[in-house]
Amino acid sequence: MSQLKKYRKKPVVIQAYECKKEEVIHTLEGDMVASVGDYVIIGIKGERYPCKPDVFWASYEEADDDEPLSGM
Repeated sequence: MSQLKKYRKKPVVIQAYECKKEEVIHTLEGDMVASVGDYVIIGIKGERYPCKPDVFWASYEEADDDEPLSGM
């Protein structure tokens, strides 16, 4: 195995919404189901993917409304 290095995730501002009902999300990897309470993240290229709430809140924090979206 190659030598492991540490990396820090770049700060990015994304859009997301919390699912109020189960929905099918068409991702780059195929269709995935977002359950009630999951977050659907819209990536910097418009891609969508579901994220469980615990993972979402471990990775993201709420941004100010006037903060520009990354990659836009």
